[in-house]
Amino acid sequence: MILHWLVALTAGLAILSTLLPLLRCDAWWVRIFEFPRVQITVVSLVTLLAYGAIGNAWQATDWLLWVGLAACTVFQTIRIAPYTPLFPKQIHTAPQPAEKDTLHVIVSNVLMSNRKAEALLRLVRQRKPDLLLTVESDRWWEQQLNTLEADYPHSVKCPLDNLYGMHLYSRLPLVDPELHFLVEDDVPSIHAKVRLPSGRLVSLHCVHPAPPSPTENATSAERDGELLLVAKSLDKPARSVVVMGDLNDVAWSASTRMFQHLSGLLDPRVGRGTFNTFHARYPFLRWPLDHVFCSPDFTLVTMARLPNIGSDHFPIEAVLQRDPHAVALHDEPQADAEEREIADEKIDKVDADRQAL
Repeated sequence: MILHWLVALTAGLAILSTLLPLLRCDAWWVRIFEFPRVQITVVSLVTLLAYGAIGNAWQATDWLLWVGLAACTVFQTIRIAPYTPLFPKQIHTAPQPAEKDTLHVIVSNVLMSNRKAEALLRLVRQRKPDLLLTVESDRWWEQQLNTLEADYPHSVKCPLDNLYGMHLYSRLPLVDPELHFLVEDDVPSIHAKVRLPSGRLVSLHCVHPAPPSPTENATSAERDGELLLVAKSLDKPARSVVVMGDLNDVAWSASTRMFQHLSGLLDPRVGRGTFNTFHARYPFLRWPLDHVFCSPDFTLVTMARLPNIGSDHFPIEAVLQRDPHAVALHDEPQADAEEREIADEKIDKVDADRQAL
């Protein structure tokens, strides 16, 4: 009897955690269930199998729960399937690397309280990226990262002690670098153009919006608003674009999909894997929070989750290659009228909230 009730309760919770994110509600306790889709799917599958242990004890409610659980399992599987090698790649693999048009980036949420800077510095010296973006980097981290300046002469620095400090170090020239506070006065973003060795300019946007959580923002409005503002600001026809950072959002969420549809940017994870970057310490509680998106005129040389540097995030690495012929190979994401309307509503809301402060 105890097993019966335990299985039924688990089934109900799995169904509820699947259905809640379908609501158009920005509350953190709703949006949080978009993160552990893989975990919910695993729990759902185990619960479906556990129903077999109940044997002849099934009741009418058990049949309803079983059917609902099976439907939710299928739905969750459909959501996460694009982030497996079984799905077609959204970005084609570069047929032959061309160094003059290659952009090698590393994004690392360093965890502000982490004091193992040498682990990241050693990783950077080994991997030799063109761009290093750190988030949660404070003044102490800036002092440690300054040792990179001989190899990375171009930089944008914003040390903060509120978990939203941000530093960009570049081997390549940065054109018109700017620091913006798009939605919240203490949450920066970096925007610049990067000049590739070929001379081509790439529009770069580095973001780290605050997440919806009981300790940060009560809703996802600020996070979603910042991502959508960046998406709508892109000059897609005129320029190659890369957006990267800790988005505090998972690849399969409704808000990330909307960001992609509005921006027209591609996700190198699709068709390759989840590349879960958080939480580094708890293997069962991991999901993809750190991202690199690019315009359709890029192909992918390689992507990797890098070793732990003492943070709660793993660094993420991507090597992109600009190829003007790649545009014809890729299906650019497109927003429909409903998504554009929802995006405008979200942007108007954060604008109104900011003006009210």
